[in-house]
Amino acid sequence: MVAATGLSIAACGQGSDDGGVVKIGATEPEQKQWEAFKEEVKKLDFPVEVVSFSDYNTPNQALLDGSIDVNNFQHMLFLAQQNTGSGSNLVPIGATQIYTLGVYYKGRNDLDSVAKAGEVAIPNDVTNQGRAIHVLSQAGLLKLKDNNILVPTPADIDESASKVKVVPVDAAQTSMSYLDGKPAVINNTFLTRAGIDPKSVIFHDDPNSPESKPYINGFVTTEDRKDDPKLQKLVEVWHSEPVQKGLAEETNGTAVPVRMSGPELNEVLQDTEKKMKEQN
Repeated sequence: MVAATGLSIAACGQGSDDGGVVKIGATEPEQKQWEAFKEEVKKLDFPVEVVSFSDYNTPNQALLDGSIDVNNFQHMLFLAQQNTGSGSNLVPIGATQIYTLGVYYKGRNDLDSVAKAGEVAIPNDVTNQGRAIHVLSQAGLLKLKDNNILVPTPADIDESASKVKVVPVDAAQTSMSYLDGKPAVINNTFLTRAGIDPKSVIFHDDPNSPESKPYINGFVTTEDRKDDPKLQKLVEVWHSEPVQKGLAEETNGTAVPVRMSGPELNEVLQDTEKKMKEQN
């Protein structure tokens, strides 16, 4: 069993019409943006409870079994994997942000030095590995056999036409590779833990590119709750100035805010699911 803990937040005003508490699932509610969110939702006219989960699979199951009303922790590729893998029909109701993914090389500041190194450490989990390969492709360091692959693997790389080879390692070890003086693609979480300055990035993916759309994060709920005005208010709170300030501070600027409606984000999800089914 995965532990889930709740923090109930009393709301100002009259409370919700039905007296029910809106429960939102989160995986890192101790972060600055979530602390600001907890304060801001006190201004709403219904009570909100932030429910903390210690892994990335349980928040979606909690939506399906009705334990929570909405969650905010995942990007559309992760959600597409959930829906296609389990046959569920969870839907996004509004975008939050996208985290850029970049190439780092201690003491270097250009792609030529990465090419000369010959190898780049990348995360070995399927989702982050695929995105890291796309990043290196966008940087001109490697060439894919087919640029339309949603989640490429090392087998999809045309090594003879590439400047570097990839070395898949546990995601936590990418920052260690960097500290050991090797180029690496490192995600936001491990940058922070290793104390690596995001401003030292040599190259990162374009958050506005079509390839980046599946990595947009958002609020997610069940099909029957997608038009719930209370849940929509939570999306608006997320984009409030205090929450955005906390997000910028917590991520050292690696999170790029995205304003996209539920229907717009659902188009991204549907396209991602379609490609996933076609390529599996």
